[in-house]
Amino acid sequence: MQCLACRHLEHWVLPSAKANTLLAGHLFSPGLFLAERIERGLLSASGSTSRDKERSTVIELGAGCALPSLLLAILATEPATIVATDYPDPDLLENLAQNVKRNSHLVSQGCTVHYYGYEWGSDVAPLLQLTHTGRTEHGYDVVILSDLLFFRSSHRDLISSVEALLARSPEARIHIAVEKDNTKEEVCKDFLSLSEQRGFTFEEISLDEDEEWLGSFPVGGFDKEALTIRKAACRYWVGRRS
Repeated sequence: MQCLACRHLEHWVLPSAKANTLLAGHLFSPGLFLAERIERGLLSASGSTSRDKERSTVIELGAGCALPSLLLAILATEPATIVATDYPDPDLLENLAQNVKRNSHLVSQGCTVHYYGYEWGSDVAPLLQLTHTGRTEHGYDVVILSDLLFFRSSHRDLISSVEALLARSPEARIHIAVEKDNTKEEVCKDFLSLSEQRGFTFEEISLDEDEEWLGSFPVGGFDKEALTIRKAACRYWVGRRS
């Protein structure tokens, strides 16, 4: 196992055969990229703006190591329910569970973190029941997709899940990050086109490839130069319901 420390966060990746097959046993550039945005306050648990509500809700699909989810829970300044999901395989869920449990003492007061086995395209009712109200029509303020577009054959199932999970609110947002070399332009276009057909609008956020790593937390095994390279390797979109 490899430990990746972000401040005092303990992050473990599990090198099992199943994890390698589903790419869940690695910490890829998009997860690091989103973590930096979270630390800088550019991605929060409340969607696009502060909302007049008791508690914000976040769900990460295909979370793997769940670095974005855990950082949101640790750095949250308001109450939030954060759900990290991955494919319902025992090895993958054990790794996810260990990451959540090892860092439970760091979670901000008022925040709740759940982990859950979920296959894209399947019934979302159990996930919606994890929100603070338990009322299935509410949905999540933020949906995170970190390095998932690579799975081209699963695009329709992934979009179906996002459609069912995202709150029907003008402030609710989808955050997508991919690694350029691993997810080709045509694959991204396919996903965005299918998303538009399902009633979503996405804006690609222009990134300065020369901008250095601006996060302050240490990441085990990476110096600032390496993190800057990882960051520059990413593309990023923010989406909403049309």
